[in-house]
Amino acid sequence: MTSETYIDFCFVRAEAGGFSEEIDQVLRDTFVKKRLNWYLEEKTVDGAEMVIAEIKGMSDWASEDETIEFLEENAGEKFWQYLQGYKMFIYPVKRGCNSCGVH
Repeated sequence: MTSETYIDFCFVRAEAGGFSEEIDQVLRDTFVKKRLNWYLEEKTVDGAEMVIAEIKGMSDWASEDETIEFLEENAGEKFWQYLQGYKMFIYPVKRGCNSCGVH
């Protein structure tokens, strides 16, 4: 099953520079072979770096629970170390337009 996938992650760490590049690599490693794209926005506040990752695309997950399961199995240590919050919506694509009852 193919699903429209929308995920937002918030990653935070002490200010060290190059955080967007590091998060980009973390996401590449985590979502290998997934048809997902992301946009990263980096901010520095009070000695901390924050990266908001907006991810969207098509995936084979049917639900948010399946997505979390995937992350638990595939995301590395840095992903979990930096992750401070997330929001996700997984919308399975339905066949047909549902106006005539034919699928």
